[in-house]
Amino acid sequence: MSALAAAEHRSTGAFSHEAVLYAGPEGFLDGTLPFIREGVTAGQPTLVMVGPAKIELLRGALNGEARDVQLVDMAEVGRNPARIIPAWREFADAHQGSERPLRGIGEPIWAGRTPAELVECQRHEALLNLAFAGAPAFRLLCPYDTAALPAPVIAEAHASHPMVLDRGVARQSSGYLGAGAAAAPFDAPLPAPATRPRTLAFRAGTLDAVRQFISQHAAEAGLGTGRAADLVLAVNELATNSLLHGGGEGELLFWSDEDMAIWEVRDRGGIDDPLAGRECPGIDRVGGHGLWLVNQLCDLVQVRSFADGGAVRVHMRRR
Repeated sequence: MSALAAAEHRSTGAFSHEAVLYAGPEGFLDGTLPFIREGVTAGQPTLVMVGPAKIELLRGALNGEARDVQLVDMAEVGRNPARIIPAWREFADAHQGSERPLRGIGEPIWAGRTPAELVECQRHEALLNLAFAGAPAFRLLCPYDTAALPAPVIAEAHASHPMVLDRGVARQSSGYLGAGAAAAPFDAPLPAPATRPRTLAFRAGTLDAVRQFISQHAAEAGLGTGRAADLVLAVNELATNSLLHGGGEGELLFWSDEDMAIWEVRDRGGIDDPLAGRECPGIDRVGGHGLWLVNQLCDLVQVRSFADGGAVRVHMRRR
């Protein structure tokens, strides 16, 4: 059965993806502690990825009774939401062959997310249904704070999770869109640049000029030497992909705002694989390495495929 077909037939699949609705710190503990304790009692590997404040809440409430539970800072792992699926994949792979079901709690969406981060987090949540279709038994809870998040965000949680838990009551989500929504090309419009961008058209034989353009504007944006070097490498990979797969030419744009320096590569190509850049390519795999590298180097990566071409926008924090 294909990944998409397996994801659609959730009742026979082993991966369970559930949104947990809660309100405030006490509600968070009420929604997560029983799940963690059940896993500990059953000897099931459990990974919890939440923000630092939530980690401290759990440590205090568990009081050392769950030493084998992994507690990981989502603010670090999920700074670029495209890195979260690889973290879950690493957890699953570490227990491959074990007969024990896996448990996870992941909270990628919180009130402090920027609008661009929020969109990519929501894309991530939808893609989980595709990435782990047919995986070994794995139950993943995604907490959503109804006291801090606006109603449209909660509605989107219903759209991306087959199951919803609210005040301890589980039900199928009537708003779930299915794995097909994630498998389709992602063509949500990107916001227009906040300021007039600097632009550079490129084609074969001009990658030196591309790298010089990136270096110059990275320095102007205030990026340090190491961050600027990462950016040159990342955007050079995108430009190279445009030359190889995007019609042999493209356009590079740069602008910045208070927090981010932003580059965008546009070309006539498109990215068909919805999980491109979110699965580590094997050494024997042809293609897929460039976008993976870009996701490891940049703070946020936005990939879009349109009828007339594609765009990849990368963000780097200025401080």
